[in-house]
Amino acid sequence: MRIIGVTGGIGSGKSTVSRILEDLGAVVIDADKISREVTSPGEQAFNEIVNCFGEEYIGQNGQLDRKKLAALVFSHPDKLKLLNSITHKHIIDRILKMIDAKAKEGYNGVIAIDAPIPVEHGFLDTVDEVWVVDAERDVRIKRIMERSNMSYEEAVSRINSQIAQSDYLAVANEVIENNGSVEELEQKVVKLYFSKSENRK
Repeated sequence: MRIIGVTGGIGSGKSTVSRILEDLGAVVIDADKISREVTSPGEQAFNEIVNCFGEEYIGQNGQLDRKKLAALVFSHPDKLKLLNSITHKHIIDRILKMIDAKAKEGYNGVIAIDAPIPVEHGFLDTVDEVWVVDAERDVRIKRIMERSNMSYEEAVSRINSQIAQSDYLAVANEVIENNGSVEELEQKVVKLYFSKSENRK
């Protein structure tokens, strides 16, 4: 089994890379999706978040008011750090259980972990290699604004709330530049995927 960590800052295109890998036959584990699962009502992370941030961050439906919580943490770095300290350990635990389940099934293919933060709570110990998706800052801002209907200021705030791009690049085994079209990105990913597969034979 080969485990690839796919990471990069918001707007870089890491999730697009993961979708391409899925089309190539990889099993994709989406850390953002797992984050939503482990912070659902009844989960330990949900209780820890409410204890730390208060019941005012529970919406009328009983779920976390993610929009309200995001507005808080993305304008207060200390609050974001606290939230990450709660959620990341639960996310990586869930990922490890999913990998273990695939191993017990006898799966011997590629698993791609799509994760926005590569350096905390065991991520680097979990993967065999790290692919960092990189894009110019202006390109990322434009993508975020178009995709999430955010203002320029909101997009910049999201980028600034993440670790520096140099920190991503420092842990990279492979860097995929993504300033062009999806077709160009797909060509790069396919080429890298099969070159790595050949090297493992």
